[in-house]
Amino acid sequence: MKKISILIPAYNEEAVLDTLYTRLGTLANELKKYDFEFLFVNDGSRDKTLKIIREFADIDTRVSYVNLSRNFGKEIAMIAGLDHVTGDATVIIDADLQDPPELIPEMIKHWEDGYDDVFARRNSREGETWFKKWSSKTFYQILEKVSHVPIQKDTGDFRLLDRRAVDALRQMRESQRYTKGMFSWVGFHKKEVTYDRDARAAGETKWNYPRLINFAIDGITSFTTAPLRLSTYVGFVVSVIAFIYLLVIIFQTILFGNDIAGYPSTLAVILFLGGVQLLSLGIIGEYIGRIFNETKQRPLYFIEEYHYGAHKKTRRKD
Repeated sequence: MKKISILIPAYNEEAVLDTLYTRLGTLANELKKYDFEFLFVNDGSRDKTLKIIREFADIDTRVSYVNLSRNFGKEIAMIAGLDHVTGDATVIIDADLQDPPELIPEMIKHWEDGYDDVFARRNSREGETWFKKWSSKTFYQILEKVSHVPIQKDTGDFRLLDRRAVDALRQMRESQRYTKGMFSWVGFHKKEVTYDRDARAAGETKWNYPRLINFAIDGITSFTTAPLRLSTYVGFVVSVIAFIYLLVIIFQTILFGNDIAGYPSTLAVILFLGGVQLLSLGIIGEYIGRIFNETKQRPLYFIEEYHYGAHKKTRRKD
C-alpha cells in the first residue's frame, strides 16, 4: 500500500494535541487503502507537548517524532520533518487545527490523479483580526509583484507534497527560510483546493506582529532583489532632483539676486538625504546579513531524540 506521512510541527501545543490525534486517527482508519505515518516535530516546546507525543507513540506505531534540541522556529521544524518523513506523499498541517484534517482525502484524490503539490487556499479566516487579514493580503500582493516566482495567494503550509517535491525541498538548505515561496520555486504539477479556515481549537497563536514583520522581510529578501533595485532608483531620483534644485538656486541668484535659503531648508535637505541613505543601508544590510548567515554553513538544526514508530525504536543523535 502507498504510505501517507502527516507532518505536524508543534510548539507548546499541549492543549490541542489530543483532539488533533483523535481526528487524524479517525481519518487514517477510514482510508484503509493507505498506510499512515504521523510525524510530529517538537520544536523545543516548554509545556507537555513532548510528553503527550511520547504517549501517542507508546500506543500507536503510526506515530513518529523528532524532538529538536531547542526552539528553531517553524520554518526549520518543517525542513526537519521533511528530512525524516518516509511516505510516498507528505501532508503538512499545523497542530492548532485551523486547517481541517478532513480535507486530506480530497488532497490524496488529486495526488492520485497525478498532481505533485496539492495546496489548500483559504476562502475565509476565522479568529483573525481585520488588520491581520489586510496586512497578509497586502504582503502577498507586494511579493507577487516583485518576485519572479508566482506565489499562491491566501495559502499557508497546509498541502500535500509528492515524494519528488519533498526531495526537491530537502535540497534547499538555506538557514533563513521562506518555505511558502520554496513551494512555488520548486515547481511541479500543482492543484488548488479551497476551504474555510477555522479558529484555533485551543491554545494561543505563536505569531505576534513583530514576528510576522520579520517573516515578511525574510519572504521578500529570499525571493527578490527588488528592494536593492528600489534603493538604486530612489538614489537616482533624489540625485536628479537635488541637481535640478541646485541649478534653480544658481539661476535665481545670478539672474534675480535672490538670497540663498538658509538654515531651515539646509537642515530639511540634510535630514531627507540622511533618511534615504539610512534606508538604503538598511536594505543592503538585510542582504549582507543573509550572506553572512549562509557563509557560516551551520547545520539547520540538531536533534535530541528521534522515534520511528514503525520499528518502536528510539535513538538519540547529534
